[in-house]
Amino acid sequence: MKRSINIDALTRPTIQAMQAYRSARSEFVASDREMILLDANENPFETRLNRYPDPMQTELKERLGKVKAVAPSHIFLGNGSDELINLLMVAFCEPKEDEILLVPPTFGMYQVSANLNGVACVEVPLISGFQLNVSEILARATDRTKMIFIPTPNNPTGNRFPMNDIKAIVAGFPGLVVVDEAYAEFSPGETAIDWLADYHNVVVLQTFSKAQGLAGARVGMAFAHPDIIGVLNKIKAPYNLNVLSQQAVFDRLDNADAVANEVQLMLKEKEVLTSTIQQLRLVKEIFPSDANFILIRVDDSQLRYKQLIDKGIVVRNPSNQYACENTLRISIGTAAQNKALITAFKTMDQ
Repeated sequence: MKRSINIDALTRPTIQAMQAYRSARSEFVASDREMILLDANENPFETRLNRYPDPMQTELKERLGKVKAVAPSHIFLGNGSDELINLLMVAFCEPKEDEILLVPPTFGMYQVSANLNGVACVEVPLISGFQLNVSEILARATDRTKMIFIPTPNNPTGNRFPMNDIKAIVAGFPGLVVVDEAYAEFSPGETAIDWLADYHNVVVLQTFSKAQGLAGARVGMAFAHPDIIGVLNKIKAPYNLNVLSQQAVFDRLDNADAVANEVQLMLKEKEVLTSTIQQLRLVKEIFPSDANFILIRVDDSQLRYKQLIDKGIVVRNPSNQYACENTLRISIGTAAQNKALITAFKTMDQ
């Protein structure tokens, strides 16, 4: 089954009428001719950073296109996934009229962005085993529902959803389905990027903040039909990805073996941490994880969180989220950091 949709019909009318920003030198980006640049009121003296970056990140998109096996016209880059989420909200959701659908417990920025943009949130909680309730999601979607956000592996639960379940939602929903694959490198397998040719309503988010180790650079990627990319280009800030961040991405892409090795080390450490703490009395349950973190249920999350803070260790307490009572979310650290965490837990378990 395939799904083609009218992107213009989904786009807010005010956005439809806009034109994407173009700098005066945009037409010369791909030129081999050396140009004297006197168009942007920059400092002309070389500092390595005295020129504005290419607003369309042409070279980086071409490189990423080869890595991801997708045409550059299907790629949008932004200042972290947070910017991408917000731009999607701005482009496709009319404030006070439209809504998005979330599947709690889920990544908190979807709701934050919706609140900032005056967009209502409909929630269809995950069912047993933190799985998608596909039939209920499709049933709850209305003409006002513009987007469904599905992170896989999910945050904060850590589990990857069956791709067939996500595809059923994509096929059955006439709006946009945003598949957030922030932790994809930790559970290799099918990616929704492979669906772009057949499903024009899917938007795939990935990031350089997790496995790639560039959280400080703030680089997010969106993969989608060129018509969706075109809408995002209309409303983004002209230079939304700076030169330093782009160079950091090139450096990591040049060192893919190092990234892969770091991922394997984190996965190995996750096994060690999991097998050790599951023997502790204070740990009541460890949920399956396909990410670089684990969600555990403890006897008293508030108490254990504070005890860890007192020992100089910061974890996340998502206990106020749906079905996450008395849980802690623990990122996988280095061997030394994980050892310190284990020691702290054992002390607390006495």
